[in-house]
Amino acid sequence: MDPEDRPRPRGDAADRLATEDLDPYSQDELTARIAQLQAEIARVTRHRDNAAAHRVAADALFGKKD
Repeated sequence: MDPEDRPRPRGDAADRLATEDLDPYSQDELTARIAQLQAEIARVTRHRDNAAAHRVAADALFGKKD
């Protein structure tokens, strides 16, 4: 099984974010949190895109494994 096909482990950062109680946060704090999460999404997206480009380059150089 490829690592990307494995289920995400419980208790990882995304799981903790998804289950965190948001009630204690003010509207300003929630707005700041959204900005931070959007920045993190952009960072992860760039990393994923760079990894994909690296994989394409490696496949082109060494041939794709089936």
